[in-house]
Amino acid sequence: MARPYVCVLTLAALLLLGFATISRSKYPSGKERQRASRIPSQFSQEERVAMKEALKGAIQIPTVSFGPGEFNTTALAEFGKYVRKAFPAVFKTSFIQHEVVGEYSHLFTIQGSDPSLQPYMLLAHIDVVPASDQGWEVPPFSGLERDGFIHGRGTLDNKNSVMAILQALELLLVRKYIPRRSFLIALGHDEEVSGANGAQKISALLQARGTQIAFIVDEGGFILDNFIPNFKKPFAMVSVSEKGSINLMLQVNMTPGHSSAPPKETSIGILAAAVSRLEQTPVPNTSGNGPLKKLLQQLANEFSFPTNIVLNNLWLFWPLVSRLMERNYIMNALARTTTAITMFNAGVKENVIPSVAQATVNFRIHPAQTVQEVLELVKNIVADDRVQFHVLSAFEPLPVSPSDDQAMGYQLLRQTLQSVFPEINIVAPGTCIANTDSRHYVNLTTGIYRFNPIYLQPQDFRRMSIQLVHGEAIGRQQLSLKEGNGAWWTSGWRQNELYIRKSTKQD
Repeated sequence: MARPYVCVLTLAALLLLGFATISRSKYPSGKERQRASRIPSQFSQEERVAMKEALKGAIQIPTVSFGPGEFNTTALAEFGKYVRKAFPAVFKTSFIQHEVVGEYSHLFTIQGSDPSLQPYMLLAHIDVVPASDQGWEVPPFSGLERDGFIHGRGTLDNKNSVMAILQALELLLVRKYIPRRSFLIALGHDEEVSGANGAQKISALLQARGTQIAFIVDEGGFILDNFIPNFKKPFAMVSVSEKGSINLMLQVNMTPGHSSAPPKETSIGILAAAVSRLEQTPVPNTSGNGPLKKLLQQLANEFSFPTNIVLNNLWLFWPLVSRLMERNYIMNALARTTTAITMFNAGVKENVIPSVAQATVNFRIHPAQTVQEVLELVKNIVADDRVQFHVLSAFEPLPVSPSDDQAMGYQLLRQTLQSVFPEINIVAPGTCIANTDSRHYVNLTTGIYRFNPIYLQPQDFRRMSIQLVHGEAIGRQQLSLKEGNGAWWTSGWRQNELYIRKSTKQD
């Protein structure tokens, strides 16, 4: 993406300057922000060409993570050499220390002139997910520019951030930039497979040194455009928390047999029924007082009547609103712990009734819940002693980082974002529904913020390695709630339009 990459770069440059000059007690005043905004956002034509070519070259290196501990190590080593060549000032500047961690991850420590100021940290990751040879209009590792976009693995996730951060620092150093506040840049090499060899080892190294971080900025939020029906203005969502995860295997063991004389129930049938119950019985919506509610409150006045009245009175209408959000797949994911059946394995031959059937279910845990709470809910939903549960992996949701007026990192990010994207007048906290390297750094700071300065529309999720099922309203779906005085509030979607009305009887 050519133009969006310049926006990422500009934001990174402003972040580097703005973050590095702030005081310990408060975020920048208007005067300080004006000083920060003088870093040139309009680059020379030569610089523009160079930064695009640098990103294209990075995309062409297939730094694929295949699984935990399984990487394209040749490509990772090549990438390390590539960034050294692309950003010579970063590697030659005396006040920048570069370390390689876990063989292929990179940690940069940029020493500021005032050691009394607590450092901040920028995160990104080098690795990408595998890509088959089929189904691509443009080869996945070509870095080809077409129609104003740069195509390939990593353009959105997450070499755009890697290259933008290093490019911003390089351009600032060329302009004789010396930071006041120290900061760190951590580039992991295995984020796509949980970060155990990259981010986790960087975090352990920093903890052993006693390092404390003022705040962290990582990927995980976007400028969202057309994600909410009837809301036409784009808005920025900075993720202040991140969902946890459970990979749970369900298993049924039964006596094997021949298909010519089948028993009443088979392992496959029992397991299929259990999986169906999980799909038909979602984990309850638990977003009551979390980031999603704050997001809707900030958006409320941008809607017309009566939606603005509803969203400004969530104390009354929250049950109604939460049920409506369930009908939009993105809003539903923000509102609750989600259930996704991802694997089903059974059978060895068409005429043999298998003894074992297994299914793998991925739960993305809302910050209001815990791993144990979700496991108990799942067992109660399945309600079949013949189904065994095996936790393959699990980790808790991340704490919610502060986003009030005193939250230095959040307010700096908000102000910087709006200086780069003046058309965005709403910046709101949200929850990252995916998982990032930032979860490995929770012992270093209480402020972790996730944002990637790129416009994203619902269809753009297909550009990333995220497969989502889009559940659209079909026909006339509605929800009715009865007030204590006997009146009914009825709402729903009709022909992609939201309607809300009050009446004396239920529709």
